[in-house]
Amino acid sequence: MQRICVYCGSSNGARPEYRQAAVGLARALTDSGIELVYGGASKGLMGVIADEVLARGGAAHGVIPKLLEDKEIAHRGLTELHVTASMHDRKSMMAALSDGFIAMPGGFGTLEEVVEIVTWGQLAFHDKPVGLLNVRGYFDKLLAFLDHMVAEEFLKPQNRAMLMTDSTAAGLIGRFERYSPPRVEKWI
Repeated sequence: MQRICVYCGSSNGARPEYRQAAVGLARALTDSGIELVYGGASKGLMGVIADEVLARGGAAHGVIPKLLEDKEIAHRGLTELHVTASMHDRKSMMAALSDGFIAMPGGFGTLEEVVEIVTWGQLAFHDKPVGLLNVRGYFDKLLAFLDHMVAEEFLKPQNRAMLMTDSTAAGLIGRFERYSPPRVEKWI
C-alpha cells in the first residue's frame, strides 16, 4: 500500500481528541511508509494531518477544486497540490491516486465522500479497502444505522463488512493490509 486517502473535516471539531487522532494517523502513515492523499486544505483536521505528515518527512498529495481553493485555504507547502475543475474531478482524482481510504470525523463532505467510495467498492469499480477511524465513538450511530440497513435487507452483510472500523490508526492500517474485497452479486 503506497498511498491512503484520508477524508476529514476542514475544522478541528469540538474535542482535542480529533486533532490528536489526525496527528496519530499521520504518524501511523509515515511509520508505515504510506503517503497521504487528502482534500488539499491547510485548515482543520485536513491541515493538521498534512502538516504532521510533512513534518515527519512524508509525502502529502492534496486535491482541491478551484472553487474551494480560497475558501478551504489550499495548502501551499504540500509535496503535490492538484487543483481540479469540480468536486467530481476532485473525488475521482483522489480515488485514482489512492490504494485505500480512511474517514476521520468530519461533516457532510466527509460523510458523502466515504459513502460514495464504499459504494464504488460495492459496485466493484475498485477493490480497495475503506475504513472509519472511529475517534471517541464518533461513527457509532452511523455504524448502528448501517446494521439497521442490513436487518431491513437493503444492505448485504458482506457489503456492510466492506466498511471497516477501528479506534486506532495502526489497527485500521493493519486491517487494510489483510483486506480482501467480497464478491457479492448486487441484485437478487
